[in-house]
Amino acid sequence: MSEGTLIIGGNKSPAGPGRPRSFDEAEALEKALCVFWHKGYETASVDDLTEAMGLSRSSFYGTFGNKQALFHKALSHYSRRGLKTLRDVANAGGDDPVGAIMEALANPQGGRDGCMLINCLTELAPHDEEVAALGRHHLESIDEIIARALKPSDPGQALVKARAFASLAIGTLALRKAGVPADQISQTLKQARSVITP
Repeated sequence: MSEGTLIIGGNKSPAGPGRPRSFDEAEALEKALCVFWHKGYETASVDDLTEAMGLSRSSFYGTFGNKQALFHKALSHYSRRGLKTLRDVANAGGDDPVGAIMEALANPQGGRDGCMLINCLTELAPHDEEVAALGRHHLESIDEIIARALKPSDPGQALVKARAFASLAIGTLALRKAGVPADQISQTLKQARSVITP
């Protein structure tokens, strides 16, 4: 969730056979992510996307195929980036890696847009199996990251506990979207952990 690093220049023609694209695909995906994140999939138009990405329609369709294909690629990119961040947090060590992972998942300071992937699961997963499958993979990967951070003697039990921790952290995203203050969300995370680990 590797896109080649290329030179930005959105108004040029799409690449033909043997000709490099004239824009940075990873950068274009990041800009598309912002549009989908703020507007949602259904509301985001092709015009919104091409304007934000700095692409002509021909470059847009030539590179990404259509809006749905771009969305799936952007969501996969978001997932990969998010999971890498969580692994980095876990690998950073410290006295409480699980707490650090939960704080990173909840991101209390992140504002009211919430998590793009969780937003998309709510909006689209019941009608888009590709989004649902990506969401399941993403959530399972989060569980595995937390389970490893628990340094378990019983991996199966650690995974059960990890799912509970992940569910609590992800659940606080609703508080973010409601505008609950960041310090209150952080306190809720700490209290929730005490319920699972007295």
